[in-house]
Amino acid sequence: MRKDSPFLLAPKKWKRTGKSTFVEHRTFLHLYRSFHRLWIFLVLMFQALTIIAFRRGHINLDTFKILLSIGPTFAIMNFIESFLDVLLMFGAYTTARGMAISRLVIRFFWCGLTSVFVTYVYLRVLEERNDRNSNSFYFRIYILVLGVYAALRLILGLLLKFPACHALSEMSDQPFFQFFKWIYQERYYVGRGLYESMTDYFRYVLFWLVIFLCKFTFAYFLQIRPLVSPTNTILHLPNLPYSWHDFVSKNNNNALTLVSLWAPVIAIYLMDIHIWYTLLSAIIGGVMGARARLGEIRSTEMVHKRFESFPEAFAKNLVSPQTKRMPFDRQAPEVSQETNKTYATLFSPFWNEIIKALREEDYISNREKDLLLIPSNRGSLRLVQWPLFLLSSKILLAIDLAIDCKDTQADLWNRICKDEYMAYAVQECYYSIEKILHSLVDGEGRLWVERIYREINNSISEGSLVITLILKKLPLVLQKLTALLGLLRNEKPEEKGAANAVYQLYEVVTHDLLSPDLREQLDTWNILARARNEGRLFSRIEWPKDPEIREQVKRLYLLLTVKESAANIPKNLEARRRLEFFTNSLFMDMPPARPVSEMMPFSVFTPYYSETVLYSSKDLREENEDGISTIFYLQKIFPDEWENYLERVNEGKSTGSAEVQQSNSELELRFWASYRGQTLARTVRGMMYYRRALMLQSYLEKRSLGVDEYSQIDSLTTEGFELSREARAQADIKFTYVVSCQIYGQQKQNKKPEAVDVALLLQRNEALRVAFIHMEEDAGAEGRRFYSKLVKADINGKDQEVYSIKLPGDPKLGEGKPENQNHAIIFTRGEAIQTIDMNQDNYLEEAMKMRNLLDEFRGNHGIRPPTILGVREHVFTGSVSSLAWFMSNQETSFVTLGQRVLASPLKVRMHYGHPDVFDRIFHITRGGISKASRVINISEDIYAGFNSTLRQGNITHHEYIQVGKGRDVGLNQIALFEGKVAGGNGEQVLSRDIYRLGQLFDFFRMLSFFFTTVGYYVCTMMTVLTVYIFLYGRVYLAFSGLDEAIAKQARISGNTALDAALNAQFLVQIGVFTAVPMIMGFILELGLLKAVFSFITMQLQLCSVFFTFSLGTRTHYFGRTILHGGAKYRATGRGFVVRHINFAENYRLYSRSHFVKALEVALLLIVYMAYGYSEGGAVSFVLLTLSSWFLVISWLFAPYIFNPSGFEWQKTVEDFDDWTSWLLYKGGVGVKGDDSWESWWDEEQMHIQTLRGRILETILSLRFFMFQYGIVYKLHLTGKDTSLAIYGFSWVVLAGFVMLFKIFTYSPKKSHDFQLVMRFMQGVISIALVVALCLVVAFTNLSIADLFASILAFIPTGWAILCLAVTWKKVVRSLGLWDSVREIARFYDAGMGSIIFAPVAVLSWFPFISTFQSRLLFNQAFSRGLEISLILAGNKANVEK
Repeated sequence: MRKDSPFLLAPKKWKRTGKSTFVEHRTFLHLYRSFHRLWIFLVLMFQALTIIAFRRGHINLDTFKILLSIGPTFAIMNFIESFLDVLLMFGAYTTARGMAISRLVIRFFWCGLTSVFVTYVYLRVLEERNDRNSNSFYFRIYILVLGVYAALRLILGLLLKFPACHALSEMSDQPFFQFFKWIYQERYYVGRGLYESMTDYFRYVLFWLVIFLCKFTFAYFLQIRPLVSPTNTILHLPNLPYSWHDFVSKNNNNALTLVSLWAPVIAIYLMDIHIWYTLLSAIIGGVMGARARLGEIRSTEMVHKRFESFPEAFAKNLVSPQTKRMPFDRQAPEVSQETNKTYATLFSPFWNEIIKALREEDYISNREKDLLLIPSNRGSLRLVQWPLFLLSSKILLAIDLAIDCKDTQADLWNRICKDEYMAYAVQECYYSIEKILHSLVDGEGRLWVERIYREINNSISEGSLVITLILKKLPLVLQKLTALLGLLRNEKPEEKGAANAVYQLYEVVTHDLLSPDLREQLDTWNILARARNEGRLFSRIEWPKDPEIREQVKRLYLLLTVKESAANIPKNLEARRRLEFFTNSLFMDMPPARPVSEMMPFSVFTPYYSETVLYSSKDLREENEDGISTIFYLQKIFPDEWENYLERVNEGKSTGSAEVQQSNSELELRFWASYRGQTLARTVRGMMYYRRALMLQSYLEKRSLGVDEYSQIDSLTTEGFELSREARAQADIKFTYVVSCQIYGQQKQNKKPEAVDVALLLQRNEALRVAFIHMEEDAGAEGRRFYSKLVKADINGKDQEVYSIKLPGDPKLGEGKPENQNHAIIFTRGEAIQTIDMNQDNYLEEAMKMRNLLDEFRGNHGIRPPTILGVREHVFTGSVSSLAWFMSNQETSFVTLGQRVLASPLKVRMHYGHPDVFDRIFHITRGGISKASRVINISEDIYAGFNSTLRQGNITHHEYIQVGKGRDVGLNQIALFEGKVAGGNGEQVLSRDIYRLGQLFDFFRMLSFFFTTVGYYVCTMMTVLTVYIFLYGRVYLAFSGLDEAIAKQARISGNTALDAALNAQFLVQIGVFTAVPMIMGFILELGLLKAVFSFITMQLQLCSVFFTFSLGTRTHYFGRTILHGGAKYRATGRGFVVRHINFAENYRLYSRSHFVKALEVALLLIVYMAYGYSEGGAVSFVLLTLSSWFLVISWLFAPYIFNPSGFEWQKTVEDFDDWTSWLLYKGGVGVKGDDSWESWWDEEQMHIQTLRGRILETILSLRFFMFQYGIVYKLHLTGKDTSLAIYGFSWVVLAGFVMLFKIFTYSPKKSHDFQLVMRFMQGVISIALVVALCLVVAFTNLSIADLFASILAFIPTGWAILCLAVTWKKVVRSLGLWDSVREIARFYDAGMGSIIFAPVAVLSWFPFISTFQSRLLFNQAFSRGLEISLILAGNKANVEK
């Protein structure tokens, strides 16, 4: 090792290390640079289709020559890409490698010369085309050049991107070939070998070819061809009269008119490929899900029907070979019966543990637990004993059938066998009674039992049972038998009562049930008669002590007494869902289970900062402003679970309040509540199920091998498995759980309740480890010292340090969460690591499948072994409000169907969140699982996927196992979350990872990658931009006065292309294409009828409004991040949101992202309505702009529609007071934006920091000046005059209005000396203004309508001036105008707030609106019969009740 290597030397303090290969400039141009092949392809296809459309579809040599114009287009667009390479490397030229710079220069000149040469030759070809006497010399050269160039590109493309040729290109070391390869594609250390197997390659190529076929057919016939005729008409129109002073179009073939016509169609053309992708991926995802057998068991009925097959499927997939070698009782006569009993014996301990876990979690009651448990099936009974919930009430039904039977024994049995579980119940009942009676009595009594059974068995074999027994007497027998079993259930022996009960049973059977012949034989049977006469018959009862007999007694009693059907067991919806998914997954493909000793060891890893660990007693009982406490809320939302909790802690219904005095009960209550929130306690409990599952599996394996010297009979009991030292040791070897509580050390020092709660979790979970950063102050030269520590709980419950690693400095350099993960990953063990967020959950039944999942690392998933295993998520927060349901459905469709298609066939699944399982060794040796650079890695999860893919990893997706996931449940939480994700995607656009993947993937995989990462947000933004493009185009036509003339001659209004574009935009806007995968998921996992019902319910609950609103959120944050930056982690809060959000809070959050944009669109629509031309009048206009009106209403009012109690009059009054006080509060140093409008307004401008950002903001703000320019020429006052002087005069009027505004808003505080004078002046000016207006209206052409039009003109101009003033804040401050700007801005915000508040206030007058809104928002809760109205009403009397 060279000690003088620059790598080991400390850097010189003055020297800043620059970028070397890539610079993250903040610009939209990265989208073109990273994915230039996509944009070139779309442009070339559009050009080709347009040429064919304008040539009327005639393909001949002339058309072919024009089509060859795609050559110069391709060359120029390639040159633009190489120019961007040069431009965007600015900032790295001094530090980049010489080879990298020389490649950029060579490509720049090569692409430049190529584009010039190709363009020149093509222009000569066009000249030859017009010259009929030419010999087509240049045409031949052009064809030759294009052919050679295309062949060269094709060869290089094949060699570098085509899987079969890739190995060949890697082997070739010819300098000439290597040079061209280097020019074509830069050499990177990462990103080599980004190719898949030929099978996978052809799959995703076929996928995209189908999309292209649909897209370009749609584009040609419905977008491009219908515009040909109007375009030709407009081009050849004579000089049209312009109603304003025109600069551009008048002498230029109406150029801007053509732009306004084509622009919305082109915008949709660029984004509708995402629509086709969504549709096809939904279909393919549905088909793949059906093939994977998802949704086969989707109801409790299906669980009942298929329960017989569960043991075999479980044994096949989830039981290791060691456990299968277990010795069994081999006395059964039939092989199939024996096999079934063997499987049931294997299945029962696991199933019973799952049921016990459900009981511990309070999802089921004790009674439900008894009905759901499976007997051990280890006894001598000759048949499989199924759980009682399958057999309940079956005996009573069978007796009814027997009583009604008028046919033969065979007919009766056939009728019983139609319900297979009825047959099982009858058989089990028959054999169990024999076994129990046999064990109870001895001597003559036992002889009687044997004789009775012998006679009945003989009559069954002869088919004469209906003759041997008087079946109508069966209810009497049942009554006596139930009485006997009721006595035998008791722990305390009652032998006298039992003997009496047996004798009564004997009497009923002998004298009532048996036929007269048989009765006579028994009565005259000497042995029995003597015993009866001597009083010895049944005098001695052997009270059952054998556990097997006791279990059978209890079971038979329930079998005979449970009268109601168990079709609805379990009642709890979550318990049902879990059992349905688990049983369904048993039939899905998964690797066989290895013994625990041979499985891959793994760790689970959770980052935690300062979120809720465990609700405190104060948190639970503290009431909000409506008098609702958390515990009251939970009792109403989870009433059945609350009842089960009370039953479990022996509280009983009489003490149904939460006021529990004992500390244990108080702690239990805290845990119960915490397990229903998004807390760390819930996550820890869920993840510790892995250990419990491993202990159970290991315990059963050891016992099956004869370890611990257990007898065969006890071999499958699970009692005490958690105490087995061997099982615990084996589980601890294979599993570690590390929670990285970054600031746990500080929390302990400050005695925070979070630290106490974390310590409590450590005490309750011996395998839990906590990692944290410890900081020590050092008076020496070192200053502060940092340590990364790992602790566990010792036997006294105190923290015991396991490891302490000194760090070179403060580890938190970048984003918090990834840094939290990076410092603690060293404490994980094993070959795999599952990353889990602290709002997740896990279940015991899913934990049992973990060893199967880990075996996927050894499976065949293409040409590379998997490096990340994707895991399905279940969103558990969608059960109460409609918003939570929408979000849950949207998320579920992505984490199931969406990721299924991404993994296969597209092969572009990344890491999107935190249930995925990483190959620990692969990732630790390749940069870890978390990139942590500040800001750019804000969405750190997906970079792990980028990192893995670039380093030849393979990411798969598996749906036979699921992990719970919490999601945001209130609109504000959802908006913050979507803002964070959209901002993160905006930062990804600038990253080198996206650039490299975009460059190095083959073309089709690059398409998949683009449209499933940043492309999704680009298409979302294009959807909104289409509205702006369309409306600004229409307003231009209205203002310029061309719309009427052109509409009449070119027939634009009913144009197919425009209609197709607007319809596509509208369908995307309202979330139809977001819903398509969702509906497919519903159909697959719920069934067609439920899917249709769910979709209709969602529409009635205004999901389209929600999706349109979300569209605005994503567009705003994505666009702003790329323009200005400012992406940041937004804490969304993970509480229970059924509370009213006040008006001011909503206004602050959505003012700039939604309200301003919605009002701009509304203004455009009003102007278009006022000045535009439409053949059918207003109705035709509204239909044409329906999507835009829907967008305006959604963006303005969604926060209030989805706000609990949003239309309640008292809340509305309070909101208004709160909003006005916030608006008028002056603020000052240290005042937050939540308290003062001024502080909030200053915070809203923080994103504009750079000169580039200011210039871009200025350009964007100029659009608002169009309104004033257009409207002044439309006033009655101006007539048909189109001179610029009129526009100039309008600015004089505006300046006058501003001066008047200043006079009227002049603060009295600043004018103590002449207050009276000022007030007098204001009064005089007011009167003068009114008089002047009246005179102007009376004596000039100015009309009342003109006054309103002037307001329409000046409002956007004022907003533009405000935007420019905010953008150039320093300049405005230096001119001393900042206070005036602030007052005008306050006036604007007051106006916008009033426009939004007025409809809310009016609707609040009507009480039924509030009731309707409650039903809309909480339909899920109402349909489950929950008392949500008590929570919404919020009166404290309810709480006291």
